[in-house]
Amino acid sequence: MKKLFFKIEGMTCDSCAETIRKSLQQTERIEADVSYPEARASVTTRDEKITSSLLIGIIENAGPYRVTEFSEIEADTKDRKHLVIIGGGSAAFAGALRALELGARVTMINDGLPIGGTCVNVGCVPSKTLLRAADTLQRANRNPFGGIETQGKLSDFRTLIGEKRHLVESLRLEKYIGVIKDKADFQLIEGRARLQSPTGVSVNGTSLRADHILLATGARPNIPAVPGLDQVPYLTNASAFELDSLPESMIVLGGRYIALELAQLFARLGTRVTLVQRSGHILPDEDTDLTDRLVRYLTDEGIEILTDTQLQTVDSEGGRVKVKLLHKGRPLTVTAEKILAATGRKPNTENIGLKEAGVSLNQDGSILTDDLLRTTAPTISAAGDVLGKRMFVYTAAYEGKLAVENAFSEVSTKTDYTALPWVVFTDPQLAGVGLNEREAGQAGRDIETARLELDKIPRAIAARDTRGFIKLIREKGTHKLLGARILAPEGAEILMEITLAIKFGMTSDQLTELFHPYLTLSEGIRLAAITFDKDVSELSCCAT
Repeated sequence: MKKLFFKIEGMTCDSCAETIRKSLQQTERIEADVSYPEARASVTTRDEKITSSLLIGIIENAGPYRVTEFSEIEADTKDRKHLVIIGGGSAAFAGALRALELGARVTMINDGLPIGGTCVNVGCVPSKTLLRAADTLQRANRNPFGGIETQGKLSDFRTLIGEKRHLVESLRLEKYIGVIKDKADFQLIEGRARLQSPTGVSVNGTSLRADHILLATGARPNIPAVPGLDQVPYLTNASAFELDSLPESMIVLGGRYIALELAQLFARLGTRVTLVQRSGHILPDEDTDLTDRLVRYLTDEGIEILTDTQLQTVDSEGGRVKVKLLHKGRPLTVTAEKILAATGRKPNTENIGLKEAGVSLNQDGSILTDDLLRTTAPTISAAGDVLGKRMFVYTAAYEGKLAVENAFSEVSTKTDYTALPWVVFTDPQLAGVGLNEREAGQAGRDIETARLELDKIPRAIAARDTRGFIKLIREKGTHKLLGARILAPEGAEILMEITLAIKFGMTSDQLTELFHPYLTLSEGIRLAAITFDKDVSELSCCAT
């Protein structure tokens, strides 16, 4: 077997890469992977008659492309490094693809959720499509424009869930199974894996030896230890997305991302929702000006939000769930048809032989790693939600790829979470990057803040939806941007400008100098930056 690598000039988009890939794979016994962003192609073949000059000709005849560099590796499969991955989600797939590019052979062992893990099966994909459906219904029933009459109705909840299910299945096939199924030197095993040693794994009664192991076992819903909760049919994000009928009422336990998104989702579809949060305000890590405003918008839609609560007991009565709690120190009983536990996520680290392999855990049960994503066992790395922090699909993919690069290449790269963006997909969305005011204070930073209400942004005014504000945080003196929070309809769509600004050390003054198209929401970033030094209400539409 040999593997050939080519650097290619002339690709302008992903379609170019796909054109080259299809041209290469018209030749039998070739497997090709082509990347437009990386301007490269890798080809694996067992046919000695396939030469680099033949492949260069195929690439350059596929369009206006030119091969500028190429290299070739001879690799007997039995002599190649072997990576065993335990898990089947985003971190696992990113790690597998990178390992194959680096010439390793890969065995992936998956158990629990179907291939694709949390995001595609029970997380990002199902929640966001159902949130958009609920948003469509809300907009139909709350049209802000005079002279236009609209109305919406949820006529068939089962059909809505069926469309969600079809989307999940198609994306699982297209973006996960379809990406990896025909790769040479890749094997997928369905079964429960257990570490036997730092290089040994058992599955389905068979033992495997690995040169390196990647733990990407993900996380699951963390169910609070409330007396009686395990005796009622509680929902999680996974089971909530598989309901056959819309509940008349629901109690949502929790006050962070998942709880808020699902509370608004079901409320907009017609469920009477009560959200119960332990701490004094929702999203307790965020500044209260943001959370108080979001609470106002959610309660305006009919969601009851109870903060500063202590759960006492849960039981069922007459086919309904009854929750007894203390609300700000006073006894209160809340009843509903369903109860949904959305109180965080717990890393999957039990019963996989971590102790036998010498892998240590943090106090919260997550896997302890260094900044190269290595565990306390030198031949074992970990990535994704099993690390217990930054549980986003994009960080999981980043970590899976980086862990494999550090294991199989000569270069060691430390994790870098500078300017990590995040989004709570409520409406309005809450998006953030960098430090908030409290974090900046705890870090001893001398800061200034600028806050611009959406009713000062022409786009929001024209759209007749001025809910929310944009807040920027900069360092005094240097004016270097340190963080941002955006509470706005579709506000996440303008977050990346601030992310890039923080990543590359830009100042608020530099933001004000950039052209921003008039009547776009992104113009609000520039106006917010101007607000550090001027009152934008005293400026004309396009003046500075």
